[in-house]
Amino acid sequence: MKRLISSAASDIIKMSAPELKQAILASEGRTIVGETVVTTSPLIEGLSNAEVMAAFGADIIILNELDVFHPVVPGVDGIEASEIIQTIKHLTGRPIGVNLEPVDPDVGLLEHAVQLPKGRQVSPESLAAANDLGIDILFLTGNPATGVSMSAIGAAVVLAKQYFNGLVFAGKMHGAGMQESIVDEAQLTQFVKDGADGVLIPAVNTVPGVYEEENRQVTKAIHALGGVVVATIGTSQESATTSVIEAIGLSNKRVGVDCHHIGDGSYGRMPDPENIVALSLAVRGKRHTYFRMAQSIRR
Repeated sequence: MKRLISSAASDIIKMSAPELKQAILASEGRTIVGETVVTTSPLIEGLSNAEVMAAFGADIIILNELDVFHPVVPGVDGIEASEIIQTIKHLTGRPIGVNLEPVDPDVGLLEHAVQLPKGRQVSPESLAAANDLGIDILFLTGNPATGVSMSAIGAAVVLAKQYFNGLVFAGKMHGAGMQESIVDEAQLTQFVKDGADGVLIPAVNTVPGVYEEENRQVTKAIHALGGVVVATIGTSQESATTSVIEAIGLSNKRVGVDCHHIGDGSYGRMPDPENIVALSLAVRGKRHTYFRMAQSIRR
């Protein structure tokens, strides 16, 4: 199995879910994950944000706020809904993931709740729809003010493994409107024991009060179970200075995570392109950064 960071589009398109997971693990902590919102206009007219993130070095693309019952991606026009994910794969040569949100109706929030359409929430129907679209990866997580709890994510993991054939990563990038522990080793390891392929944890220097030692302990525990760890930037720092992004990336390296996620909180609701490059350079240097940026999707 090739490392994901060394794979061409023709390699990636043939990977099964277990092979994609192994390709991530084989990349030894150097995989870059870029996320974009698909409910606003793209950063550059005439292009999808997925194409921009791929061009600047992202190995994996996550589409946030995609309604799997009515999939629309700005910049990918005139395409049948059933073909939209396959079209983005063709345009980028990357694995494509989406967020689905396990909303907990019984929790109290710190702010006014956002009401989500059914196509963004976890259910047997939405999971089956994600599968039919050809999505490679699910992030079971919560956007701000959605009322997604860690316990609801745990229940969603079990459901996802019944209805979805791709990779399943579970956890929170931030509080999602709640006050609860989101770097909880017992909960995160249980996600993997229940079938998740990996977990999401907030990168150090993003969510207040998260430290390298606790992230390191969680990462060791997840790796012992064969899981993947994704460290996330979900606090709008994707639009911070490049020095901040570099510091987060190097902290992730000390923790030992497998994937470095950079979120959708900047202009055009995607990471600043130069910050994708800064994160990539910090965690894998010019060789792999330029390889990914320059590689043709025809390879």
